[in-house]
Amino acid sequence: MYAVVRVRGVVNISPKITKTFELLNLKRVNNMSIWPETKQSLKMIKIVENHATFGVISEELLQKVILAKGTAKKHEEVDLAKAAKAVVSGKTIKEAGLANCFRMSPPKKGYERKGIKKGFTIGGALGNRKDKMDALVERML
Repeated sequence: MYAVVRVRGVVNISPKITKTFELLNLKRVNNMSIWPETKQSLKMIKIVENHATFGVISEELLQKVILAKGTAKKHEEVDLAKAAKAVVSGKTIKEAGLANCFRMSPPKKGYERKGIKKGFTIGGALGNRKDKMDALVERML
């Protein structure tokens, strides 16, 4: 599963990127959402690549995030432990009764050295992190 974290704000963003952030449930900075590894979700993530960071998240960390920051949909009560096990076993976040938006804290010791305007491959925070997404999410818990 992909974890997508919004890094940059709303100033000077095209309407296409704003709409894609709404579809990804990323309304504020430091919000995170979880998406399956499908062609459609990867295309949406590629549109917001210059304003967000993403990567593959491990199942253990996903379970930890759901227990710490997970919230139920409106007017529902959900046992977070059961929902976390359901998501890890293969259900989607929506089927488990959770909201697909996690309000994360800013990362401890900040983002990478070159800041939030540069890509991850050159030392910044934006773009594809591949397997290194776990380290960022762990610092944001």
